Amino acid sequence: MMKLGFVSAILADYDFEQVIDFAAKEKFDCVEVACWPVGKAERRYAGVTHIDVGALNAAQAEKINSLLREKGVSLSALAYYPNPLDSDLEQRAVALDHLKKVIHAANVLGVGQMNTFLGKDPAKTITENFAEFKKVWPEIIKYAESENVCIGIENCPMYFRDEWPGGKNLAASPKVWREMFAEIDSPNFGLNYDPSHLVWQRMDYIKPIYEFRNKLFHFHIKDAKFYQDKYDDVGIFAAPLEYQAPKLPGLGDIDWGRTISALTDIGYKGPAVIEVEDRAFEDTLEDRLDSIRLSRDFCRNYIR
Repeated sequence: MMKLGFVSAILADYDFEQVIDFAAKEKFDCVEVACWPVGKAERRYAGVTHIDVGALNAAQAEKINSLLREKGVSLSALAYYPNPLDSDLEQRAVALDHLKKVIHAANVLGVGQMNTFLGKDPAKTITENFAEFKKVWPEIIKYAESENVCIGIENCPMYFRDEWPGGKNLAASPKVWREMFAEIDSPNFGLNYDPSHLVWQRMDYIKPIYEFRNKLFHFHIKDAKFYQDKYDDVGIFAAPLEYQAPKLPGLGDIDWGRTISALTDIGYKGPAVIEVEDRAFEDTLEDRLDSIRLSRDFCRNYIR
């Protein structure tokens, strides 16, 4: 059976223990825990630190795992989504250094999974970015292999308002996934698949589930609403948030019956984790808590 969880970043108001208490009370199986460096967020849903991996030691890891055992909740993954291919080499180094700390923490905690972005320089072509990928990522994956940790790359293009022209995550399409997995053939290198990002790009979000069945390490449950009237007004070259919006599952355009059916077809039994980015449910903490509960109730139609 799939394990239903949620991404902790939406609960920045809570500390780790409060997040796990909420997950247990609301009968979630797991949580994808935000592990950003302590400090100021650079964008929405970033900068949240529910586990400070830079300060993690064996005693703290045991305390975390003891709480998880007590509450009957597991960690689906440790989460850190920076830009590992940043054109600013100093910023790139910072991201890569912390990325390795998260990988190591996943090992120490016995999680075995961390999720991130491939990264991208939006001013460079796909070919140029792929050349940078080949310089940077083989070492990261080798390190993950040495730590016995799998890396799930989320497929968000990271192009919303000011990332023109190409966004900040290279791994946004099946064509790129084929190329990156051909370049780095590792059982520790896969996808944290989020179908919502294909919806607003007007792509088939079901077919890749079958093609990349052996690379689906983790699954994000988030919906997206494509507004045709807005798109007709601004066109394909507009910033995507001008014609689409992230939504709670069931409030967007995804056919969740077909999507979950595809996951069961391929025998996927990993985490299915709700990611809330719906601004209609962000005014207060209670709104955000309700958004997680509403999403859970919807998802329980398909995942028990």
